[in-house]
Amino acid sequence: MNKLASLINRENSVVTGKIGLEILYIFKNFPVFFGCVDSDLENDLFVDMIWAIDRESGVIQLTKLIPLDILYQEQHVDGCGPTWQQYYQDFANYLLQNKIDSWFEIGGGMGELAKIVTKLTPAHWTVIEPNPIIEQSDQIDVIKGFFDKNFKTNKKIEALVFSQVMEHAYNPNEFLATANKILEPGGKLIFAYPNLELWLKNKYTNALNFEHTMFLTDCFVDYLLIKNNFIITDKYFYKDHSIFYTAEKGVNALTTVELPNKYEEYRTIFTDFISYHQAMITDLNEKIDKAGRPVYLFGAHIFSEYLLAFGLDKSKITSILDNSPTKQGRRLYGTEFIVDSPRVLKGLGEVNVILKAGIYNEEIKKDILENINPDVIFW
Repeated sequence: MNKLASLINRENSVVTGKIGLEILYIFKNFPVFFGCVDSDLENDLFVDMIWAIDRESGVIQLTKLIPLDILYQEQHVDGCGPTWQQYYQDFANYLLQNKIDSWFEIGGGMGELAKIVTKLTPAHWTVIEPNPIIEQSDQIDVIKGFFDKNFKTNKKIEALVFSQVMEHAYNPNEFLATANKILEPGGKLIFAYPNLELWLKNKYTNALNFEHTMFLTDCFVDYLLIKNNFIITDKYFYKDHSIFYTAEKGVNALTTVELPNKYEEYRTIFTDFISYHQAMITDLNEKIDKAGRPVYLFGAHIFSEYLLAFGLDKSKITSILDNSPTKQGRRLYGTEFIVDSPRVLKGLGEVNVILKAGIYNEEIKKDILENINPDVIFW
């Protein structure tokens, strides 16, 4: 096993900036990447994932971070499935409530927002993304890179937009300060942010990881926005998925902002998350041990990597399943498993599928039962 030696230390609270974090839990030897690769397992890197909590605010965060060029070595988000497709359409509709001629997007991924908005309006769209899979056009400009404190532009930016991005920032205060710096007074900041508090309460494993490096819930997002001279003009809770924000750059910065303290509440939510999965793995391993039919694991992503890190018995797992064509036939990083399409279940009769994919569980289950194999048994 190759241990990643070069890490970024983050011993200061992402909210208060102070040191003295309390260690909550350590996952030993966790894989550093959540996507699928074509390289050999012997090339994969692992590192301890160390979670700690700030007593003054209650924010939970990683104390050791992965260098960005390793963490984002290739694009692994493709917005696959009806939940994501509907989300992009709904967030695009939210954006289009504003009459904007020129948008600037941070972290455009596969370019879904850019494609939807530019089809519906003549507005111009610029996107900065480290691993862009976006076609440039007369309406769309693409910048390959990261948005950080060193970013500069000569363009006048009417509206800065991002979707599922700020939770990836290693320093969210600095991220918002940079956003404020490049916007004119009155300029808009419109973004979608995952409902992390709901996700962790529901025990979803995609809430916290090497990419979502902090339990920065919406109360802390509100605090940091106000601290960085943004006026929140709209905050919309979107299903059980995300929170849509609209904010404007203010003219006069506030001198004081009230900081919430969620220490007791968030420490309990996190420890419940750990205990829940420890008990779940004990139950799953008993089922696997007694299983008289094939066992599959769904999700070539953080969902499976977390279950394996908690101790899931992989000895009887046939393969990992995933709906994304970009993952099928490739190996999930940190494991020996080659990813199959769920179509391999067709005609197999009763087989077991371990499905722990958070908010996507029901759409995955429905698709398999109705279109592939009605006899699948889900654990």
